[in-house]
Amino acid sequence: MTDQALRRVDQLLTELVELVETARAVPISSSCVVPREHVLDLLDRLRDVLPAEMDDARRVSAQRESVLAEAAGHADRVRSEAERTSAAAIAAAREQAAAMRADADQYLREVRASAQAEAQRLIEGGRAEQSRLVVATGVHQAASSDAERLRREADDYAATTRAAAERYLAASQTEVERAATALRQDAERYAERTLSDLVEVLNRAVTTTEHGRQQLLNRHSHSVGAR
Repeated sequence: MTDQALRRVDQLLTELVELVETARAVPISSSCVVPREHVLDLLDRLRDVLPAEMDDARRVSAQRESVLAEAAGHADRVRSEAERTSAAAIAAAREQAAAMRADADQYLREVRASAQAEAQRLIEGGRAEQSRLVVATGVHQAASSDAERLRREADDYAATTRAAAERYLAASQTEVERAATALRQDAERYAERTLSDLVEVLNRAVTTTEHGRQQLLNRHSHSVGAR
């Protein structure tokens, strides 16, 4: 209700109260005689002020559901955006892990090829040395031992690299899922706070309007009862 309307209602109610208080008392009773036309005129003017404010109160109540629905839609959009963001992050992490695994496999193949080439070179060197040295058997055994050692080292390094890549993939997926969960929880908390704030504001507006309307009805009932 606007300040001007409140002042007008208060003025009319005050005039009604003064009219009743100054009315001529009926002897041997608590009743009084008031000018009917004057009282009816004041009530008509009071009625002219109230309907617009009552319509505003009804409009506020009717708009409450619309505002809540709009807030719920906004919360759904925030939640959907969070889910899309988390899905994109998970996809990026999986792609990066797959690339690391491919790099590890490629490196493993290169290390194995290098080890085999080195082993072959040593064996061939040992065979060439065998023709020149009396202790050809010892040279061949040394070359074979070195080749086997290189193979074991290459296999160990490849296994370690693959395990590290798989651990990184698992850790990345865990971190991304944790971040996505936190993001969804933040979106839901934000939506809940927004809806709670809107409900509180609307409830205060409806309570204030209802309280003003009840006061006016109480004053009107009291004045009519006194009459």
